[in-house]
Amino acid sequence: MTAATAPAPVALAYPHRSKAAWAVADALAVAKRNVIAMTRTPQVLVFSTVQPIIFVMMFRYVFGGSIHVAGVRYVDYLMAGIFVQTVAFGSTNTGVGLAEDLQKGLIERFRSLAMARSAVLAGRTLADALRNLFVIVLMIAVGFGVGFHLHTNVVELIAAVAMLLLFGFAMSWVMATIGLLTKNSEAAQAASFPLLALLVFASNAFVSTKAMPAPLRAYANHQPVSAAVSAVRALVLGGPTTSDVLTSIAWCAGIIAVFAPLAVARYRQAA
Repeated sequence: MTAATAPAPVALAYPHRSKAAWAVADALAVAKRNVIAMTRTPQVLVFSTVQPIIFVMMFRYVFGGSIHVAGVRYVDYLMAGIFVQTVAFGSTNTGVGLAEDLQKGLIERFRSLAMARSAVLAGRTLADALRNLFVIVLMIAVGFGVGFHLHTNVVELIAAVAMLLLFGFAMSWVMATIGLLTKNSEAAQAASFPLLALLVFASNAFVSTKAMPAPLRAYANHQPVSAAVSAVRALVLGGPTTSDVLTSIAWCAGIIAVFAPLAVARYRQAA
């Protein structure tokens, strides 16, 4: 092939694209790569749903008869917490996946390419958001199967799903930072669990915070998981929603604003 017939470099073929456009294109390419990888390992999706299904069955049929929440059936109260718990624990896949890529040397190969530094991380979090969407839809179906009733309408249910995706996206950046810091998939998973346990179980996901000791109640009422649960619960059960939704969005924006730059900075240093 002569120089006259050789294809033009990609950057020259699209001279009108800005750096931001290239960053988006790179992120989408990496996201596509990760989605294809997920389809080749369907067991990841299967096991992502096993734990929340177990929690649904356990709280619905084992503990549900002993837990009472004023003004609402417990199964309806429970499902919002299960939805948030599902995306919170599912975010560990981001950290574990990045740690595995580091171990395999894939991050080094990505860093040698002429691509946006944020693309690998953004692509990974976008792919995990798509996985979250699949898992959320499945968990909604499971909820209806165990007696969950939607007290609002389809529009608010879609808004609740969007809220869950935003929260999962925010938590993915936290786990991405942990995965890049630990550089080991087992260590990333081990480091993620204590943080998630403190956030999920010390929240209003499964029980009302009113019966908690005062210090624990203060913490539970002012942390991101409780904010997300309150927003989703308001959207699926009805009642005032604006304050809860805005609070949760503010938490998500703050988490992304802090951990996305940290993850990108750590990625730049990753060997």
